[in-house]
Amino acid sequence: MKITLLGAGAWGTALSIAFAGKHDVTLWSREEDVAVDLLKNRENRRFFPGHKLPPSVAVSIDFADAVSGADLLVIATPIAGLRPTVELLHAMASTQPILWVCKGFEAGSGKLPHQVVMEVLGENVVCGALSGPSFAEEVATGQPTAVALAANNPAFAREAARQLHTTRLRIYANDDLVGVEVGGAVKNVLAIATGACDGLGLGLNTRAALITRGLAEIARLGLALGAQRDTFMGLAGMGDLILTCTGDLSRNRRVGLALAENKSLPQILEELGHVAEGVYTAREVDQLARKLGVEMPISAAVAAVLDGRLTAAQAVDQLMARDPKEELA
Repeated sequence: MKITLLGAGAWGTALSIAFAGKHDVTLWSREEDVAVDLLKNRENRRFFPGHKLPPSVAVSIDFADAVSGADLLVIATPIAGLRPTVELLHAMASTQPILWVCKGFEAGSGKLPHQVVMEVLGENVVCGALSGPSFAEEVATGQPTAVALAANNPAFAREAARQLHTTRLRIYANDDLVGVEVGGAVKNVLAIATGACDGLGLGLNTRAALITRGLAEIARLGLALGAQRDTFMGLAGMGDLILTCTGDLSRNRRVGLALAENKSLPQILEELGHVAEGVYTAREVDQLARKLGVEMPISAAVAAVLDGRLTAAQAVDQLMARDPKEELA
C-alpha cells in the first residue's frame, strides 16, 4: 500500500519508520529545512533527533506530488494543523481515505477532528483516527505498541487496521470514532493535572485517585457526545490515559510538572519546544462541558491554572474541598 504521512513532526517521522518495512511510504514536510535535513542526513534533527529514516522512505515538500497516487493519507500535524491540511486536500479534490493521529478539540470551534474533516471534505469522506497509548519515540524504536483505529466506515476501519498492523505495532479496529477521539483529547488535560500533582509531591495515592476520577470525566463527556462506554475501558481510553499521566515522555505531564514550580505558561511552552495539545484542549473541554452540563471538575481546574486564575496548589485545595458524592452516580 502507498501511504503518505502529511506532517514531518515526531509522529509523522515515527510512523514513517514504523510503516517503511511493509509499505511504500512518503513523508511530506511543510518546513523546507526539515525536508532538506531528512533528504541529506535521513534524520529529523529539528523535531525528532536520533532516529534514522529508512532509505525506502521518500521525502517531499511538494504537497500535490506527495498526495497524488497515495492509497492512504495519514495526517500527522497537531490539531491546529488539521483544518489547513484538509483544506489543501479539498482544493485538490482529493478522494483518498484519511487517518489522523492528532488528539484534541479544535481551538475556537470546539470540534473533534472528524467534525473538522467532514466539514471541509463533506459527509462522504472515508476517515478515521489512529489513537492509543503510544509515544512516538517508542514506536520509532520498535517497542511493542497497541493502538485503536476508529473510522466513520467500519469496513474501512477493519481493513486499514489489518493493512497497517505490523509485528511491533498492533492495531485494533474500533467502531466508536467519537469515543476514541474524546479519550485521546481529554487524557492530555488530565496528564497536565497529574504532572502538577506529582510536581507538588502529593504522592501515589493522589495520582491514582486523579487518574481514576479523570477517567470518569472522560466517560461522562464522551457519553454526552454519543460515544460508547466500553471504549473508555480500552486502549484509546484507560490505556492512553495511564500512559500519558505516568510516562516521562509525556509533554502534557511535563507541562504539569512545570506548573507545580509556578513557572509561567509562556516559559513552559518555550522550554518544551513542542506542542502540548492539552494546553489548548483544556479550555475547549471546559467550555464544552459547561455547555453540555457535564461535571468535569478536574478539567475545569486545569483550565483555571492554565488561564492563571489558580495556582496548581490552589486547584488541588479546591478539588479536595468539594462536597462528598457517590462514586458511580
